[in-house]
Amino acid sequence: MSIYNNYIESITKIGRSTMVLGLVATLLPPLVMTFYFGFNPGIAAIMAGAISQMSVSGAFYFSEPISYYPIVGRAGLYMGFLSGNLVNMRIPAAIASQEAAEYESGTEEGAIMGTIGIGVSIWIGIVFLLLSVFAGQTLLSKLPVSFMTMLSLIIPALFGGVFAQFAIKSPKTAIFALAVSLIMTKLVALIPGNPSFIVTLVSVFSTITFAKKLMDKELSKKSVN
Repeated sequence: MSIYNNYIESITKIGRSTMVLGLVATLLPPLVMTFYFGFNPGIAAIMAGAISQMSVSGAFYFSEPISYYPIVGRAGLYMGFLSGNLVNMRIPAAIASQEAAEYESGTEEGAIMGTIGIGVSIWIGIVFLLLSVFAGQTLLSKLPVSFMTMLSLIIPALFGGVFAQFAIKSPKTAIFALAVSLIMTKLVALIPGNPSFIVTLVSVFSTITFAKKLMDKELSKKSVN
């Protein structure tokens, strides 16, 4: 067994344990509030909230592991899902680490570098979170309005940067993804209830299928030549 496989086995054991601990830590406060203090909104409100949340983010349960696994590997997924902010912080950090180290996504080396990038982003996030908790309101109140407006554009800028990095590698796939996303956004807006998760599911899996067919076509051309 290779060193990398040993590494993955140990990561899987640790990852499963930490995910279970994270689940317990997430459920503990509402359970204490319900069974110890007696504060409970009722089963109807709980079910309504659960259905509402699943309709919004349920698609990510399928799309995110499939989409991000080639970039960050198993360890990166464990760390990213446990710490949160996977899309707007962890994935950009992982891609930046791979680009700096000049390793490709989908390789063992690339997965390790992506994991290192995610780990660094988590620690940096903790530092800034502590700063914002203890001095955030005082600091933010002294910042100009224009700077606060700029902060609201950070997430779109990150998405655009990540998209551009992959679009350079496969422009045809990028154009296809944009076209499908735009069409699905317009179509879903016509459906009662606006089930936005359909946009994610269709866009992600259709783009994966298109990219796979495009890659197979390019490989067949190379084999012929």
